[in-house]
Amino acid sequence: MSNAHVPAPTSRREQILKEAARLFAERGFHGVGVDEIGAAVGISGPGLYRHFAGKDAMLAELLVGISERLLEGGRMRIAEGGESPEAVLHALIDGHIDFALDDRPLITVHDRELDRLREADRKRVRQLQRQYVELWVEVVRECYPACTESEARSAVHAVFGLLNSTPHLSPRASLPPRAATEALLKRLALGAFGAAADRERMPVE
Repeated sequence: MSNAHVPAPTSRREQILKEAARLFAERGFHGVGVDEIGAAVGISGPGLYRHFAGKDAMLAELLVGISERLLEGGRMRIAEGGESPEAVLHALIDGHIDFALDDRPLITVHDRELDRLREADRKRVRQLQRQYVELWVEVVRECYPACTESEARSAVHAVFGLLNSTPHLSPRASLPPRAATEALLKRLALGAFGAAADRERMPVE
């Protein structure tokens, strides 16, 4: 988990996507016009067409793009390895927490607008997401051999749901300091995986 989050220089295209995500999250895809997105980055609405064919193209690049970045980041962390499977799992969790805190609008846009994508783009997003889940499942099973494959997969989905709940937290200004929020989310994620593997402590009905 990185301690410093200094924004990297962004291209005009990246600026457009960032503002489109923010506006789509706040007001919905159909509630935002091209002119408003242009105004948010200081260019005319028609000027956006030098970068994107339209709002549909922006939405596709946002949702396909973040799915690609998560998968690439997960593969990178696994390739870099660590002293143990547990270290790899910690790295995966840290990376997803960064996403959950830094890209809250994208989480909202995904939840609300995925079905608006063209079928090919929607299938691409789902394919990338399945691959990302399977990366985690393999690592979780190495860390918790008592977990079956189906249990590990369910636990991964549950942890994603937990971490991706960040858009429902308080406004950013009233959140605890970032390091404290990161630490809390990580404890919750690790606790969820540990609970999934600990059958002995599960209440019996």
